[in-house]
Amino acid sequence: MPAKSRTIDENVVRKAPIFQGLDQAAANTLRAAMAPVKLRKGQALFKEGDDGDNLYIITSGKIKLGSKSQDGRENLLMVLGPGDMFGDLSLFDAGPRTSTATAVTESRLLSLGQDKVIPWVREHPEASLHLLARLASRLRRTNEVVSDLVFSDVPGRVAKALIDLGVKFGEKVSEGFLVHHDLTQEELAQLVGASRETVNKALADFAQRGWIKLEARAVLILNYDRLLKRGR
Repeated sequence: MPAKSRTIDENVVRKAPIFQGLDQAAANTLRAAMAPVKLRKGQALFKEGDDGDNLYIITSGKIKLGSKSQDGRENLLMVLGPGDMFGDLSLFDAGPRTSTATAVTESRLLSLGQDKVIPWVREHPEASLHLLARLASRLRRTNEVVSDLVFSDVPGRVAKALIDLGVKFGEKVSEGFLVHHDLTQEELAQLVGASRETVNKALADFAQRGWIKLEARAVLILNYDRLLKRGR
């Protein structure tokens, strides 16, 4: 079982979509119903096919959502960080989990059970609009991923993945933009939807061009504009 956590950044918690548009009293009531959870690096929170009865908000660390194809290949759907919410879809359609959630790093989260979510949403319909907006955003993102797989080459998908990871986890440094993604080469390949060898070749090419500098489970983006253009 995941361990309990005591350290919570409340500012990060309030970034989650379910808190958007709430007054302070409503937000406090919702927050009080949440339980803290701590995951070790590599620990699974839930697995594809499990019953879905909780949504989660990340307060620190990184969580990856992945699934297996029928031929057994691992697909990495997304990497989430502080303030991100996940697991909410199964609460409303009573279906099983469509992905496996695993801690990329030691992570802390808050969980909210279905028995508390549904009554609370009924009492605060304004929250429903933000949840619907989140679902629409997720659908749009899924469509973009499918489009990229069909129309973009591997280097283009690698460039876009680095930009997306940079937006979520990057920090401005003197040389450029440092992105601590904490992914292995295999996980990065799963995120892009290509072989590790092909992804490594694209990364080496970007480095040779002076666009990036590769570091251990991180990348330093030296030429953001070039990388952004390649990812379009």
